[in-house]
Amino acid sequence: MNQPYRIQPRKNFFNLSLTVWLIIINSVVSLAFFIANIFYPDLFNYLALTPAMIIQGQNLWTLVTSMFLHGSLAHLFFNMISLFFVGNFIEKIIGKKRFIRFYLIAGIFAGLFFSIVSGFFGFGIGEKIFGNPSVFGVGASGAIFGLLGLLAVLIPKKKIYLILGPLVAILIQSAAELFLAGNPILSALSFVLNIYILVSIFTIFSFNSKMRIISLPVELPFWLLPVVAIVPLVIFGIFVDLPIGNMAHLGGLIAGLIYGFYLRKKYKNKMKYLGKVFN
Repeated sequence: MNQPYRIQPRKNFFNLSLTVWLIIINSVVSLAFFIANIFYPDLFNYLALTPAMIIQGQNLWTLVTSMFLHGSLAHLFFNMISLFFVGNFIEKIIGKKRFIRFYLIAGIFAGLFFSIVSGFFGFGIGEKIFGNPSVFGVGASGAIFGLLGLLAVLIPKKKIYLILGPLVAILIQSAAELFLAGNPILSALSFVLNIYILVSIFTIFSFNSKMRIISLPVELPFWLLPVVAIVPLVIFGIFVDLPIGNMAHLGGLIAGLIYGFYLRKKYKNKMKYLGKVFN
């Protein structure tokens, strides 16, 4: 007896996940900005988020535009790698509509939180913790930390790898710029650290477990990951200026925790199922 044959729909460019679409949009916008900024350096004033401007009720659109801009290719790459793994995972758990709505809300909330705490407390020693209100911020990391906060509540015991190598290199470079300013050793050290960052990026995708050790992967449960990714950097930032928006990360994390507890309360049965599958 002949079996019925079901035609499977062909996957095409328009069937990509929303996470991949966000990565494409972030990449295209950031690369276009890198090029345009060469000819129009004032673009940052109109597109990047500056807390002092937000507090004054000006340039409010930057709460959205800043989410899709990045300060460098390395910044773009690390954020998009994180978004690819975390975003695709959570998109399957909560669905496309909830995912995209929450991603945008988390990113905007992260920018608002960063602006408020920096604008009101970013003076004196507070600048080291909350950030300088006159210094702009760009990047998707606030929204990404929102996703991490959501996962920390929905599947807290699920393990994930935190890649410490590039982050440690950035911390060393920031400290070196403080203590070795004007020393010719600084240039050589920066070169070595940049080479290490590039090498560690390639080893992340290596099938050889011994090679991946170079990037310093650390396995952590989701509930602990945001803590490790924020608290040490806030403490380190008191002593050394870091090119990292800790308060935007914290704002995104808070949004994720709030939404995560809302989902746990509203969909108790589904949360129990997730707990059995992933924990």
